[in-house]
Amino acid sequence: MTLSYANGPSTQPLLGETIGENLERAAARVPDNLALVSRHQNRRYTYAEFNAAVDEVARGLLALGFEAGDRIGIWSPNNAEWVLVQYATAKVGVILVNINPAYRTSELAYALNQSGCRMLIAAQSFKTSNYEAMIEEVRPDLAALEKVILIGTPSWDELVGGAASVSHGALRERSAALQFDDPINIQYTSGTTGFPKGATLSHHNILNNGYFIGEACRYTEADRVCIPVPFYHCFGMVLGNLACTTHGAAIVIPEAGFEPKATLEAVAAEGCTSLYGVPTMFIAELDHPDFETFELSTLRTGIMAGSPCPVEVMKQVVSRMHMEEVTIAYGMTETSPVSTQTVPEDSLDHRVSTVGRVHPHVEVKITDPETGRVVERGVAGELCTRGYSVMTGYWNDPERTAESIDAAGWMHTGDLATMDADGYVNIVGRIKDMIIRGGENLYPREIEEFLYTHPDVSDVQVIGVPDVKYGEELMAWVKVREGATLTEDALKEFCKGKIAHYKVPRYVKFTDEFPMTVTGKIQKFKMREQAVEELGLQAAAGTQTA
Repeated sequence: MTLSYANGPSTQPLLGETIGENLERAAARVPDNLALVSRHQNRRYTYAEFNAAVDEVARGLLALGFEAGDRIGIWSPNNAEWVLVQYATAKVGVILVNINPAYRTSELAYALNQSGCRMLIAAQSFKTSNYEAMIEEVRPDLAALEKVILIGTPSWDELVGGAASVSHGALRERSAALQFDDPINIQYTSGTTGFPKGATLSHHNILNNGYFIGEACRYTEADRVCIPVPFYHCFGMVLGNLACTTHGAAIVIPEAGFEPKATLEAVAAEGCTSLYGVPTMFIAELDHPDFETFELSTLRTGIMAGSPCPVEVMKQVVSRMHMEEVTIAYGMTETSPVSTQTVPEDSLDHRVSTVGRVHPHVEVKITDPETGRVVERGVAGELCTRGYSVMTGYWNDPERTAESIDAAGWMHTGDLATMDADGYVNIVGRIKDMIIRGGENLYPREIEEFLYTHPDVSDVQVIGVPDVKYGEELMAWVKVREGATLTEDALKEFCKGKIAHYKVPRYVKFTDEFPMTVTGKIQKFKMREQAVEELGLQAAAGTQTA
């Protein structure tokens, strides 16, 4: 009997340094290499220029009296300033609090209060959000907040200008006093219930995770990485920025927020070798009417992550976008975030049907959610992970930290997974997403993968809705490919004889969009709530509808 446990042996040691020290090394090694391009701002930095600009912001923070361990919030879409602040706060030991660009006033106030931010750096506005007005609305309720700096205004210039009063030696002295285990980042996880939790991450957590992500993508200083995913999320600032700077590669920002055309333009214009995105982003790019006009042959690799990656989409990314070495990464904010990843040498089958094997220096195991015992290979259970990447805890919340990290140091992910004989992990759903229909355990992911094989289905999500007879029934939300027509009867007919009858969705809803977070994570609980209301469903006795 082989148990579902694996650890990531590595000949490469963990980096025992701070983010600032690592950036200094990169700038010394490849000073003239391109470090950062912000296309929508028309800004470009070499590593020498980027490091100098980071130092200027860092000295500006020292001039304002910030101490190691103080918190500064950042509330902005993607831009060059976001990246400068990320590295500047790391150099002075200030904890950067990432605030979701989609947050509204109550969420903003909660994050700033819960973390005790002394300062907020924000964009003036983004899309329909007037950040400046929202900040003024909640400011009277923020006891700890002393200062607000708005990017692109004189207040930003004042921050940078303050550097003149602080010597380079003072910055070096501060940086030298920092430890790599110091907390450096707080990211609020969007819980489906209750208040968001502030996952607290150290230099050691995210610097090493970024480094080993870059290693899995085979990055060198010759790579240019197009990052349309948001920086406030680990996908942008760790898989993106830190994977680049640990390898002397270039960060390419196509636009403030995700735009399929701007992303494709950035890849073509900058000769990007790598492209990131959640599946919905890749779908939007592949479906763009001008897709064939963009020169994408420089692409080699990239990362698809954030939610399960449909097999058909993955195949198109490989064939039509030239991303033969594209990797799949799996993780969660609390684990910095990546725990498993495929590598270019993995077969296409492994890269489209698994989330790879355990990362270097990390352990994973799959356990029975009821007993906590490690299950045999091939048996579904809860994925748990342990190692350098596990967060230091939820900020000022020991109770919820203890609920997630057990006494042996294992982070309980809440994800259902299997591990095969070779150690490849497959995510089959969330413990909370698993559908129990008449005693049968059904995993939405499996049914979604089948429905993706229908030529007229562009995207699909499967949820469980309450049913008086079976406890739960299946419902599919379907996006139809542009120009195609599809009926509920035709979709059900397609399923007949190919999947078990109890896996055929009872309900089908055709839609143009799914409720989702700003990072592209599908909010199935909202889909379920909407379906219950629209269909007028009642739960069976003893089952929950939320």
